[in-house]
Amino acid sequence: MGRLKILLVDDHAVVRSGLRRLLEINNSMDVVAEADSGEAAYQLYGEVNPDIVIMDISMPGMGGIESAKRILQRYSHAKIIIFSMHEAVSFASQALKTGVKGFVTKNGMAEDLLHAVLDVSKGKTFLSAGIAQKIALQTLIGDDDPMHQLSTREFEVFRLLAEGKRVEEVADMLKISQKTVANYYTIIKQKLGVSSPVEMVRLAMKHGLIVGN
Repeated sequence: MGRLKILLVDDHAVVRSGLRRLLEINNSMDVVAEADSGEAAYQLYGEVNPDIVIMDISMPGMGGIESAKRILQRYSHAKIIIFSMHEAVSFASQALKTGVKGFVTKNGMAEDLLHAVLDVSKGKTFLSAGIAQKIALQTLIGDDDPMHQLSTREFEVFRLLAEGKRVEEVADMLKISQKTVANYYTIIKQKLGVSSPVEMVRLAMKHGLIVGN
């Protein structure tokens, strides 16, 4: 079997450099391309046809979940691993909903990412232990996370608005009209039972969707 071709997607060059070193120590992996945004990742995917994509969630412009969704819509065979500082179950659940095959947290063990790449390349799904535990616990005690009511697109709109982005900025990032964003905002408020931007931010913070860099 040949070496696995990997596309790295993270807006921090230092992070990409560290990941490249970590992955290429393993003789079965080659980082064939790097991208610093979701838009660039979507473009590069078709050019390099990687075996695995390792992608951050929080990047300027189109985020990792939206980017993963678009890549998978066009290339249904794509194998994508989200590698993120976010440990909220909502992020992992939304990522898995799009068809992502792995979710690894940045504060986990370095070996986690290597295991994820190898597992996902064989058609398996890989979740960091902490995330897997949280998902199992949530399933066991009942699902009270309102984020699960949101579609992937609604979740992205919610997250961006909660981060303080204006409607026109969200429209530009997701390449949809401002009217569509406003419609999503109305639906989101109804689904989550919030009536103001302040309540939206509080809810996002409660569920760990807004964290400092």
